[in-house]
Amino acid sequence: MAVPLRRTRSLWATAAVVLAVAGLSACGSADAADPLGAPSAAAPTEATPTGAALPAVKGKLRGYGTVRQLSEAADLVVRGEVEAAGLRVDEVLRAANGSSVGAGTRITLASLDRGVADMAQMSTLTAGQVVVLYLVKDPAAPTFRTLSGDFGVFDVTGTGDDAVAVSRSQAMAVSGLVDEDPAASGHGFRTTLGQLRAVAAQVK
Repeated sequence: MAVPLRRTRSLWATAAVVLAVAGLSACGSADAADPLGAPSAAAPTEATPTGAALPAVKGKLRGYGTVRQLSEAADLVVRGEVEAAGLRVDEVLRAANGSSVGAGTRITLASLDRGVADMAQMSTLTAGQVVVLYLVKDPAAPTFRTLSGDFGVFDVTGTGDDAVAVSRSQAMAVSGLVDEDPAASGHGFRTTLGQLRAVAAQVK
């Protein structure tokens, strides 16, 4: 059966409209799946800069050049044995700010804030270790933390004034007792318990 020319044109026009609507619907679906501003699968992603800012340094965390500087900055300098819940204090080398900690006291040790730069490089205090710790009091809780992480930790071997005291870290260590030694920087620090006592006693 022959279709009038006018009707054929009408059918073609209708078909064109249907195809256009279908095309717009498809575009709308794609936009919904990939909202404006979201990168497409083919779009390159921005690389994370290698020099990204480190977490903000908090509290008293900083580098120290001498044992005297550590002694002046610490709220408490003690020798003792690390326990599971903290430290058993055997000797107080220096107490500042009205601290009532004495020999025989057990104090709770807190870890460094996770926002501190170089946290991953800090060592862990393990039960049974004999140490001299340079500590800072937490103002909001009855706990202490080591002054600037490993800067405030000396491992002690032996007894008496001649006991050997070695910085916990080589990189994060002082370089002298009262005066800095640039040649010793980054190589750790070795002294005696007697010398740590003497320097602590000099600090008012």
